[in-house]
Amino acid sequence: MPTCGDESDGPPSHIPPATGSEMPDSSHSVQTVSVAPARTRRFIFVLLNNFSLLSFSSALECLRIANRMSGQKLYSWELRSEEGGLVQCSAKAAFATDGELEDLSRDDIVLVCGGLDVQAETTRRLLNWLRREARKGIAMGGLCTGAYVLAKAGLLDGKRATIHWENHDSFAEEFEEVGLTKSVFVADGNRLTTAGGTSSIDLLLKLVADHHGEDLANAVADQLIYSSIRTDQDTQRLSIPTRIGVRHPKLSQVIQMMEANIEEPISPAILARDVGMSTRQLERLFRRYLNRSPKRYYMELRLQKARNLLMQTDMSVINVALSCGFASPSHFSKCYRAQYQTTPYRERGSQGTREVL
Repeated sequence: MPTCGDESDGPPSHIPPATGSEMPDSSHSVQTVSVAPARTRRFIFVLLNNFSLLSFSSALECLRIANRMSGQKLYSWELRSEEGGLVQCSAKAAFATDGELEDLSRDDIVLVCGGLDVQAETTRRLLNWLRREARKGIAMGGLCTGAYVLAKAGLLDGKRATIHWENHDSFAEEFEEVGLTKSVFVADGNRLTTAGGTSSIDLLLKLVADHHGEDLANAVADQLIYSSIRTDQDTQRLSIPTRIGVRHPKLSQVIQMMEANIEEPISPAILARDVGMSTRQLERLFRRYLNRSPKRYYMELRLQKARNLLMQTDMSVINVALSCGFASPSHFSKCYRAQYQTTPYRERGSQGTREVL
């Protein structure tokens, strides 16, 4: 699976468990926020091998700072994994967990921390545990690619959810019953999902605000130097003009139409007509700003989606081709080789085989 921005090589570091048992820090003077006395809420972080360190640590820091800024132990936390012991994140640091998966209280909140190769880490034992605990009414969330695990367990059926944008295409193909969005986070009832990276901060700030008020959530954000809190209405990717480095409304409109019509590509003539241009004008626009033709740019979008599907799903190569607008497998293979210097079959083979759950 793609990284969520924290992968690096190097020897593993061992980090002791963060049990959440410590009281709010009193070693430094801090202006606390008045919060009504409340029972401690326990978060269970389920760490998968190669989990995203940024997504996990962002969420954990929000809880720690909420305790500190309130002067109360509003939150506690435990790190769990399927086997217990050490779990290595994608940055190669190893975290000591508090033990294996166990029976939980109905008031606990579970956050599954995903990252790279999430399909390989999604075992029957983990899925069965999630389903059993979910029947108690426990709130469950997925950070970064953790949403995949919840969806595989059937816990997102009929719910809105989000996942890192690199995994969006493969998730949409596999879980049609989930209302997938491009939001930075989604809270649909007691199901919580984030897009990865710093979106964990936005979700946790919402939970802190829901539990203890906006003042405490804002105080936590200030401590994090997090000046622009996002809501579930914010999208995770940069706008098209920002991504391509060009602010041209008609060019952005055409690219948006291309991205929304991968399975059934639209001809350059129709794209040009829909934005009030001639085909020649559209060609000049793409050549000037993107140094390629509209047809070439469209092909690259389609091949990028195809590569994501090959690497992240078990879809057949033929179905991948059809999903990306190629009527002929031979034409798909030819275009794929020209772009990536390998065939779709070899690309799929390089990922190895995965157990189908």
